Amino acid sequence: MAGDVPAVLLGLGVILLGAKLGGEIFQRLKQPPVLGELLVGVLFGNLHLAGLHVLEFLRHQHALAVLAEIGIVLLLFEIGAGTTLRQMMRVGSSALAAAVLGVVAPSILGFFAARHFFPDESVYAHLFVGAILCATSVGITARVLRDLGKTHTREARIVLGAAVIDDVLGLIVLAVVSGLILAANAGQKMGAGAIAWIAGKAVLFLVVATVVGRWASVRAFKWLGGVHGSGVLLAVSLAFCFLLAYASHLAGLAPIVGAFTAGLILKNEHFERLAGREKRTIEDLLQPLTALLLPVFFVLMGLQVRLDAFGQAGVLAFAAVLSAAAVIGKLVCGLGVFRCGADRLTVGLGMVPRGEVGLIFAGVGMTLALAGRPVVTPAIFSGVVIMVLVTTLVTPVLLGWRLRRVPDRELEELSAEHRMRLTEAPAGGMKKA
Repeated sequence: MAGDVPAVLLGLGVILLGAKLGGEIFQRLKQPPVLGELLVGVLFGNLHLAGLHVLEFLRHQHALAVLAEIGIVLLLFEIGAGTTLRQMMRVGSSALAAAVLGVVAPSILGFFAARHFFPDESVYAHLFVGAILCATSVGITARVLRDLGKTHTREARIVLGAAVIDDVLGLIVLAVVSGLILAANAGQKMGAGAIAWIAGKAVLFLVVATVVGRWASVRAFKWLGGVHGSGVLLAVSLAFCFLLAYASHLAGLAPIVGAFTAGLILKNEHFERLAGREKRTIEDLLQPLTALLLPVFFVLMGLQVRLDAFGQAGVLAFAAVLSAAAVIGKLVCGLGVFRCGADRLTVGLGMVPRGEVGLIFAGVGMTLALAGRPVVTPAIFSGVVIMVLVTTLVTPVLLGWRLRRVPDRELEELSAEHRMRLTEAPAGGMKKA
């Protein structure tokens, strides 16, 4: 284990330098820096095509992958901390509708795309491709929103809320389809009771985590207000985030669901004594950590893309159709946005990227087999990888373009409210001010 430390240190150095350079180039091109980080990863991961294998060790460093996952957990925690439950409730119906549409539409499109290109594969393989297209990689969208300073907007709250619900629904679909395949391989059928338990467990976690977590955090931070050591706010906040992320994992959900929930629960009024003493907010304290770990996540995600897959017969056509289905299926999410004045296209674009979530789903399919044959064959997996690459790379460009053109209604409403207060203020008071 100790022998891996030098390789991890070298990997971190190479990744951070490459990510910074790539991000800087794309920022100067007026594009989201995350796009540069992703493409640096693609470059690093395909140097072997030019006969260079010097960076191949990055693929095999488990510690780097762990650091990357922690980075995305912290990003969702940070964004959750900048959002209130009241704000989420205001867009809750739109987020729920967008999430449901974002699961149903891509599943149907993915199923028929797989059945068209791979008619000889089992219906379970077609179902699994549909399940893969359910996935949403909220990390990419969240990074773009943060880089553009748009995390406070209605569109951002709908996208993040829908992505969390989408993640829950997508994992339920994955668990159900996997259960059906395992049961079919054993010559059995999966009952409705087992399917209901998978769904109920996810919903139960979110309710219990929010209610119990809020109750516990208020009392814990009230007690910790009397602790005078340095760094208490960051340490306890991170502990709360990691514990809830782990609880999310135990419930069969992605850790980012728990991390985002933890951020929603922890609010300034819970720890105002600690924050006042340390004179920094949670977001301020997390910034150095996310600046270190997030580039690792995005470079490693780009590293998963193998450009030689583009040369396989029939894969490009399948990948093109699958990518179109993936984009269209998520743009449909915008139709679920209503009665809150948010831009539908922005919401749809925010749900497009599949990223590491799509790769994880596909990887699960490669471990499942029917009659000794993988459900997700190498040809299907290559098409999925290209689809992930396309949706991951186009989202920062299209979302950045759209966000720059959509008026910031939140700031407009705040400005209007401020002007109204000035207008309604007594003349004497104004003169005195």
